[in-house]
Order: sequence, then C-alpha cells, then structure tokens
Amino acid sequence: MSDRPSAAATAPAVDRPAAVLRSDAEAVEVAGSLAARFAAGAATRDAERRLPAVEVEELSSSGLLGITVPARFGGADVAVATLAEVFRLLATADASLAQIPHSHFVFLDALRRQGDTHQQAFYFAQALAGRRFANAQTERGGRTIADDATTLRRGPAGGYLLTGEKFYCTGALFAHWLVVRAVLADTPARPDGSPVKVLAYLPRDAAGVQVVDDWDGLGQRTTASGTVRLDEVAVEARQVVPFSSLFDGPTTYGARAQVLHAALDTGIARGALDAAVAQVATARPWFESGAARAADDPLLVQQAGELEIEVRAAEALLREAAAAIDAAELDPTDEATARASVATAVAKVAGARAAVRAASELFELGGTRAAAGALNLARHWRDGRTHTLHDPSRWKVQHIGRWLLSGTPPPRHGQL
Repeated sequence: MSDRPSAAATAPAVDRPAAVLRSDAEAVEVAGSLAARFAAGAATRDAERRLPAVEVEELSSSGLLGITVPARFGGADVAVATLAEVFRLLATADASLAQIPHSHFVFLDALRRQGDTHQQAFYFAQALAGRRFANAQTERGGRTIADDATTLRRGPAGGYLLTGEKFYCTGALFAHWLVVRAVLADTPARPDGSPVKVLAYLPRDAAGVQVVDDWDGLGQRTTASGTVRLDEVAVEARQVVPFSSLFDGPTTYGARAQVLHAALDTGIARGALDAAVAQVATARPWFESGAARAADDPLLVQQAGELEIEVRAAEALLREAAAAIDAAELDPTDEATARASVATAVAKVAGARAAVRAASELFELGGTRAAAGALNLARHWRDGRTHTLHDPSRWKVQHIGRWLLSGTPPPRHGQL
C-alpha cells in the first residue's frame, strides 16, 4: 500500500499548469497584477451573485496557492508579512474572491506543523500544482463555534468513516480538497475534558460528500461557501492530521490565521476609500462651501483626511502584526507567541473598524450619486460588515487589555 493519500477523485480540475513562484517579491507582484484584473468585474459578480470560476482558475494557475510551501518541498516559503500583503491586495479588489483561499493557507500551515513527511510531500505538491483546499469546520447546531458533532470513527480495514454536517465552508464549491474538523470517536478525552479533534483531508467529490450552494449572506456573496454534508465518507488513516494538539504549546497557528482575516478587512477598507476618492471626482460641491469642486470643500477634505489616517493606521498595524508572527516563528517562546497574538488582535480590531467606517462614509464623500444601484458601491459595506462578524472584536479588545494591564497572555486557540 502506498504511503501517500489517494489522489483519486479530486475535482474540479485545474485548467492549466500552475506557475511556481520563487520569492516574496514575485508573490506580491503577481498578487498586485491579479488584483487589478479581478477589480474590473467585482461589482458585477457581486450584483449578479456570479461565482468567480474563471478568476479562481486564474488564481490557481498564478502560483500564489503554493507560496507558503516550505522550500524543501519546492515552495517559496514566503514570510507571513508577504502572505498578509497578498491578501490585502486581493481584498482591495474583491473581498469575496480574496477570502476563498484563506482556509487553503491555514490548512497548509496545519500540515506544516502536524503532518508527517509523507502527508506534507503529497499535499504540498497538490498546492504547488494549483489545487485548492477549503474548510469544513464550523457547524450551526453547537452551543458555540468550537463545538463539533461531526465524528470520525473507526471503520473497516484500518480506515475511518466520517459523518456530519458543516456550514460556512468558504471556497468549498471550488475546492479540490475539503479539510474537515471532526471529533475522533471512541477516544479518551483530553486532560481538560475536551474531545480529541482531528482534521480529515478529503477529495471534494469523494463518495458521501455533498457540497450545497446555499450561502445567502448580505455580503461576501461570491465566496463559494455553502453547507458540506458528510455521509459515512471513507477516510484513510493517512488523510488524518491531529488538530487538538496544535495548541498544546506556544504556537502562531491562530495568529497566522487571524492576520489573514485582518488583511482582508484592511483591504476592504482601502478598496472602499479608493472608491470614495473616485466618487468625489464626479461629485458636486455643497453650495454653502463656495468651492468649485467637491474635492475643495473643506469639510469633505477633513473627512477624507480622517479616513486616510484610519486606513493607514490599520495597514501599519497589519504589517506590525505580520512581522511579530514572523519573529515568533523563528523562536516560538511563550512570550513571543503571546506578543504575536496580541499584535494580531490589535490589527484585526483596527482593520475591522476601518473597513466598516470607510465603507459607510464612502457614501458621505460621494454624495447621493454614490448610492446609485448600478455602481453597486454598497458591496464594500456589505463585505466589510459581513466579514468583520467572523471573530468578535470585543473579545480581542478584552485580551489586549488584560495583556496590557496584567500581563495575562491570550489563550491558545485558532482565533488568536
């Protein structure tokens, strides 16, 4: 029997071979080029809820999906700072499309930390080939998002059977691989009484897997999310990676995941402000200002300046957080990883505030004309308001305050 997971039944196919990017600079350059192209149709895709099939294939073939693969497996192994900038650039153009690969990179990181050599070699090669990983983590029925009813239990011939239902499965409709978080059945609880959880890496069209296109959020309408139903799905032991033990020691796993969310929010903020600037160019000045152009109205100038300060602050805090994670990964002590998590929480709160504010005040800067349905500028607010609900800012503020006042380190979990 092969030491590698089965490659059968991966769908949909990548249309053309993926490029292999070799450096951080190349990754940022490619992301900027893609963002410019993706921006052109973003408003229409959102208005029509047209899923970005062509654009996702372009993302795959660009080579960006393999940029975090370790160098010994053929990847560029880019810095977290680079990865965050890639997400920020893409989100400035289209926040829905930018979120699709979020879980892809999170679960490649899980493999880097928890996978064995054979699993790493196989799945990293899949990423370098442009194949896409999507999440099937959260459920709707639990008391909190941390509760899982989906179970992986022992099956015949040394394998497992996976049963359950997941929601908010971003990118699942375009995935080649689904990564499912599940409770390992018939296994003693962990010392804290919590169940042992694992990640199962499944071909998206494996027998017993159903992906339903039922995401109807007010924003991020084209993230290719939906419900994933799992009915006695056969899983080989080599497709299973430990999850619970990710948090047993100092780690940047949660910070890496969260800094990408912060990058998405910050990108939304910049995209909204860019749209506001474009609208000011066509707006009429308020008659009381005495200005010849809207851009010369002193009250509008003040408001625009305040927004630029807030968005730039979010961008700076994003860079600071990414740098803190990069530093902590070189020496992952309790202190370093805690500082990285706090810095990331700060960036996430700042990015969320900037996204919602800029996307709202865009209309104040642009005036009534900016509210025209044909422009679909409301997508910036809808995207910002929807994405910033992922992880409550109020809890991040609590952890920041406790760290500041008492030196209390933040907890270890995937949201910090």
